[in-house]
Amino acid sequence: MKPQHHPDSSSLMSYAAGSLPDSIATVIACHVSTCEQCQRNVAEAEQLGRFLMESSLPEQSEEESQHIDLAPNARDDILALIDSDEYVEPQVVVESDVQEAPSDVPLPLQPLLGKSLDNLLWKSMAPGLKQFVLPATSGTLRLLRIAPGTSMPIHSHTGSEVTLVLRGSYYDEMGRFGAGDVADLDPEVEHQPATATGEDCICLIATDAPLKFSGLVPRLLQPFFQL
Repeated sequence: MKPQHHPDSSSLMSYAAGSLPDSIATVIACHVSTCEQCQRNVAEAEQLGRFLMESSLPEQSEEESQHIDLAPNARDDILALIDSDEYVEPQVVVESDVQEAPSDVPLPLQPLLGKSLDNLLWKSMAPGLKQFVLPATSGTLRLLRIAPGTSMPIHSHTGSEVTLVLRGSYYDEMGRFGAGDVADLDPEVEHQPATATGEDCICLIATDAPLKFSGLVPRLLQPFFQL
């Protein structure tokens, strides 16, 4: 099923430019890895970025653009590198006819998580809510597992929150989100996600600033769960 909700166009532009916090960039990368529409949008944004960069460079004559100055010993250095143990010959990738079992772990996360979300050491937050915190150098990145019939506490945001549904579905004030869908939210949005089916809903969530809870208990627990 094709995703019905995608990252905001400005988020895709920032992702293509490499200017997003790595937590949010990871969520965008996971969505883009399976969404042909966003793959095209990112490719167009990268092409536009290259055009703008090239157009800002000073003009050169045809003779200048074709002439490249190499250091006197450049050729010898390249040959020496090829002959050394440090040189790694490029590998030719051959596509296999073997079909791997489907996985709900996005390809960018598989080196870290493997191919099963069920084998992770989930940490309980509250009845029906579990999380698995992922490393991020900027912002926070986590997997959130919401049991059937459970909802998150109502909250808003002090920054951006980007959510990718990996399994199941949820609904909130913005609509219904299923596997592959992205909710790209700004500080103005207040919502209360709740599972929409009889199975667990597992989401990959990135934030670049703490959430803002309206209830007392969630606010008290917030520091313990890095929310």
